[in-house]
Amino acid sequence: MDPTTDNAGTTGDPGTARASLEALRAEIAKAVVGQDPAVTGLVVALLCRGHVLLEGVPGVAKTLLVRALASALELDTKRVQFTPDLMPSDVTGSLVYDTRSAEFSFQPGPVFTNLLLADEINRTPPKTQSSLLEAMEERQVTVDGTPRPLPDPFLVAATQNPVEYEGTYPLPEAQLDRFLLKLTIPLPSRQDEIDVLTRHAEGFNPRDLRSAGVRPVAGPADLEAARAAVAKTTISPEITAYVVDICRATRESPSLTLGVSPRGATALLATARAWAWLTGRDYVIPDDVKALALPTLRHRVQLRPEAEMEGVTADSVINAILAHVPVPR
Repeated sequence: MDPTTDNAGTTGDPGTARASLEALRAEIAKAVVGQDPAVTGLVVALLCRGHVLLEGVPGVAKTLLVRALASALELDTKRVQFTPDLMPSDVTGSLVYDTRSAEFSFQPGPVFTNLLLADEINRTPPKTQSSLLEAMEERQVTVDGTPRPLPDPFLVAATQNPVEYEGTYPLPEAQLDRFLLKLTIPLPSRQDEIDVLTRHAEGFNPRDLRSAGVRPVAGPADLEAARAAVAKTTISPEITAYVVDICRATRESPSLTLGVSPRGATALLATARAWAWLTGRDYVIPDDVKALALPTLRHRVQLRPEAEMEGVTADSVINAILAHVPVPR
């Protein structure tokens, strides 16, 4: 057995768990160039038991990023390509009649995994998109009235192309709110793109991560120890009030028709707490809240049409709010 696999996830010690999760960046970088913020966001989501929406144009390594994370964490992963003709049962599973026993048996769908890659989720109609709602919120699937629990850890990493592309179905607000984070995957810088092409010229195969040197550096036990440590990270009343003030300011913004709900405020507090622990502190500071505000809140607000026509974006509104809401001392 590979020595890194043997050691991954065996101690359950918070200090070791933090070091192992920090090592994910270097491990994933063997396959994906220049996407550190997205890697960090995925780790934060795992610590918070949340889900991630990855948005970017085709070809910026969204799928490769998720596969590399699963390999480095030694998690089971499955991929579903969302298409216009995909049915809900293709995701959740269904009852199948067995002629030998004359009984129906449940055949689990791809959602029964640790890390589900929902590829191009906005290519499928809302009916199939909604098949993930129960799985994401309740961590179970109900088929024929029987609830069936999903494995732990369980994370949905959904990729989507920008909604202005043809043939896409914008995700409804109720489902967007179920994603803890929305991470934007930008086009690489010139140097990063040169590095990508150089790797391919040297024989890199994105379908064979083992040959690229990606090895497990953490496991479920490390993740569980990390979650327990995050839960003990101190949040002062001032930080709680700061999060509330930011979220309430979105509801009063003249550029928005929909502000952040209390669920969004809870999510921002949780992600800031996870980020504080990842950076080596056992208490949350305002900078932790600012660092996670954009990915946690950008998909929970809705722009007014006139503001959108003027070039205003969700990110610019949130940044303006962060600049004006008083920071606790």
